[in-house]
Amino acid sequence: MQDTALRYFLEVAQVGSLTEASVRLHVATSAISRQISGLEQTLGTPLFERQPRGMVLTAAGEILAVHARRSRIDAEHALEGILALQGLRSGKVRLAVTEGFAGDFLPRQMQQFRLHHPQIQFQVAVLLPAEVPQQVRQANADMGLTFSRQPERDIKVEYRQPAPLLAVMRPDHPLAHLKTVSLRAMCAHSLALPMPSTTVRQMIDIACSRQQLPLEPVLATNHWPTLMGFVNHGGGLTVAGEVTIRQMVATGTLRGIPIRDHGMALRDIELQTLAGRTLPHAAQRFLDYLKTTLPEVQTPSK
Repeated sequence: MQDTALRYFLEVAQVGSLTEASVRLHVATSAISRQISGLEQTLGTPLFERQPRGMVLTAAGEILAVHARRSRIDAEHALEGILALQGLRSGKVRLAVTEGFAGDFLPRQMQQFRLHHPQIQFQVAVLLPAEVPQQVRQANADMGLTFSRQPERDIKVEYRQPAPLLAVMRPDHPLAHLKTVSLRAMCAHSLALPMPSTTVRQMIDIACSRQQLPLEPVLATNHWPTLMGFVNHGGGLTVAGEVTIRQMVATGTLRGIPIRDHGMALRDIELQTLAGRTLPHAAQRFLDYLKTTLPEVQTPSK
């Protein structure tokens, strides 16, 4: 339901390479190149700058890419509406999320949703925080669920709540009896932390730098299950948001204690969509459902 030339153009715009687009589309490179050349001749302007390292959109190309993405969204929305008229209740919800939501919270919510809507399918991409709004802007995801510290262009925030950091540890950890904890006290124990590319680690690094606290984690990883496994096996403590550890705190497996240092509450949970977009029915229903399940349901330190 989208013009072939626009589909080929949009794929090259996203991957930045004719060769990579050829592989993903299962179409010859020459065919893709001809379609793009035809678009450029029709519009009377170059759409890409051909560089040694790939294809980069020109200003005109950026404008066309916005049109092409919205055209694809409209086609998908129209198709879902037609299927609904035919009595088909199936649908697909595409999400881009950060790892903190992917381990327990989101799988739990997807399964609960499917108890009432068993024909709904999900597609979940687990990404770095900065990549989530990019996927929403490019219409590769219906919605994004991420931790954010600043506004994003072309993004509508459907729901926002504060996401202060908690110190996470086993109930038998020496700090587990405290109601709040300081970074100085945490640094005296074995720390397992996310990699510096995450919002969590950036907040910790900045706060420790301001206080001139030595920060030497015994484990740094970009894999959330590894952090949790390390803590669960008695390796030390880590940091996370309430939603990330909600179920483990509820079952008594872990403790989540507020960190009282300045700067530990400078991020929010955001549920994001593309500004101006009307979501497909299934995605809108799941978006509304997430808004009811995200709010904190307990005191994190309990």
